[in-house]
Amino acid sequence: MERRNSPTRIGVLALQGDFEAHLKTLTELGVEGKAIRLPEQLQDLDGIIIPGGESTTIGKLMIVYGLQEILQRKIHEGFPVWGTCAGMILLAKETDNALAGQPLLASMNIRVRRNAFGSQRESFETDLSVPALGEAPFHAFFIRGPAVEWAGPEVEVLATLDDGRIVAVREGNLLGTAFHPEVPRAQGQRDSRFHQYFLRIVQGVKG
Repeated sequence: MERRNSPTRIGVLALQGDFEAHLKTLTELGVEGKAIRLPEQLQDLDGIIIPGGESTTIGKLMIVYGLQEILQRKIHEGFPVWGTCAGMILLAKETDNALAGQPLLASMNIRVRRNAFGSQRESFETDLSVPALGEAPFHAFFIRGPAVEWAGPEVEVLATLDDGRIVAVREGNLLGTAFHPEVPRAQGQRDSRFHQYFLRIVQGVKG
């Protein structure tokens, strides 16, 4: 269905993880967000966000609900997808220690290390320099986050930590972040610049 002249509609995979925070951010930006659990709900979307959670569980649930193959096909056709934390793992073509048989969308030419920063107790927050978002740093929350060990030449590195580890990437219409951009700061303020960046990718596809 032609959506060029229709209001932008973004899906958020709602099988696990903090999908509600993504939906709230989209609402704050004046964009229609839709919780996605079934293949038929992918119709009439302009893009989708795959939130954090447990990547093995999300991957298995995608198969159970019949979402994996249709998402892979839509990605091949240029459908914009943003994976945060576990979502980035699922987008990766390769992971360092994926469990045997873990389903992946295997669409982004990156190798990802799961739990790159340790356990839940090693979760942290830090300011990132992200030139694509402007001069102001982006305050990022890493919760058992992954990191990109290797990125192909066609992959744009958007942000790294001070030690050089890659934590945000873009390849065409695919976006991956190792952290949780949907998490508000202590004051309750939410930095929506990564969501706005993804929406610009979506608008570029819609034309």
